[in-house]
Amino acid sequence: MKKLAVVALAVALVTSTTVFARSKKSKQAKQGKVFNIYCWNEEFQTRFKDFFEAAGKVPADVKVNWIITPNQGNAYQNKLDEALLQQENASADDKVDMFLVEADYALKYVDTPYTLDVKKAIGLTDADLANQYKYTKDVMTDSKKVLKGVSWQACPGGFIYRRSFAKQVLGTDDPTKVQAMLSDWDKFDAVAAKMKANGYFMLSGFDDSFRVFSDNVKSPWVVGNKINVDPSIKHWVSQTKMYTDKGYNNKANLWSAESGNGAKKNGKVFGYFGPGWFIDFCLAGWTKDDPDGPNAAGNGSYGDWAFCMGPQGFSWGGTWICGAAGSDNIQLIHDVMYTLTCDKTTMTAISEKTGDFTNNEVAMKTVAGGSYKNAFLGGQNHLALFLDSAKAISKNNMGPYDQGMAEKIQAAMADYYNGKVDETTAWNNFYTAVLELYPNLTK
Repeated sequence: MKKLAVVALAVALVTSTTVFARSKKSKQAKQGKVFNIYCWNEEFQTRFKDFFEAAGKVPADVKVNWIITPNQGNAYQNKLDEALLQQENASADDKVDMFLVEADYALKYVDTPYTLDVKKAIGLTDADLANQYKYTKDVMTDSKKVLKGVSWQACPGGFIYRRSFAKQVLGTDDPTKVQAMLSDWDKFDAVAAKMKANGYFMLSGFDDSFRVFSDNVKSPWVVGNKINVDPSIKHWVSQTKMYTDKGYNNKANLWSAESGNGAKKNGKVFGYFGPGWFIDFCLAGWTKDDPDGPNAAGNGSYGDWAFCMGPQGFSWGGTWICGAAGSDNIQLIHDVMYTLTCDKTTMTAISEKTGDFTNNEVAMKTVAGGSYKNAFLGGQNHLALFLDSAKAISKNNMGPYDQGMAEKIQAAMADYYNGKVDETTAWNNFYTAVLELYPNLTK
């Protein structure tokens, strides 16, 4: 199903360029009555409701319709692709107006006529976009230098750790001092050994550090049509096997219940790698004994955490908003994009309320230098640590195969880490899976 959907979309793109080029030229004067938004979870929905809808910016006669399909099994992309393929003939109320994409597969939609030109078609200006971090625009710029999407967040990452474990094992929970003990991978490994000796896991499992290594590759996953495995990926494999064999991790897979449970009050995991969205949207919730209870110290391990940059700077993920060609809600798309990705006041408020690192350099400098305190992080203002790394993020090695490669190597290596196969077999299984997914590639 996945391959069929991708192939169908690719074919359709070739034949539909003229149709969508026509639709891009005409901003409909009459506003549609249904605003269809396609996404895969409730993160953007929360941002939209709290910072756009609550501000009274949705026209009274417009119904906002959320089409939320989980990412698992490529279900979201399949659903979106199906809708985009039907866009030309869909009724006005059924057309896709806005859809979201992630970094791993953004390029699939950037160089297509399905995504509207953010400037010429939607109307954002260079001045509106001036404070956004450069890499967030690079990701969504097509081969003709046209910007096709915008994001409310930038995603530099670091290491989020348990304060109480740090005090016990390292003698301090101070982020500056802990960072000095974790400032390179050799030091990180040494602390992992200390954590193990005290009954703790350095990481929850196999995939925790994957994004650190994959974001620091010096070459893309595919060179020409040949699969390319960067040395940074091989470092992740060797380190994770060592961590598994020595009991430095809890053998959990990312997003599993076991991974989340390691962060609870009685959990034994010292830390997790992640950016701002991971802290707010994932980890904070995992730590609470009462999911509906207060975001305050005493509810599980909430508040017993701190943040440092860790052994290597990296970025992870990000969500971009795209306007769909054929939409009859161009003005509303513009207003959403401007408010949630350009307006300094809104982006400051998002950061102060959620801890997310928003995509506005001026706003982030304001929050970082202000009185903001993150309750989950024991009152720490961690955003200041992101300022330099956000400007340094580069996506030069990003490619259209990133999502598939990341999924297949993590799956193949899990069997190796668990001792089900040897390393050679794991690599062979990886190549087999990739070539099945991308038959145009070679080993």
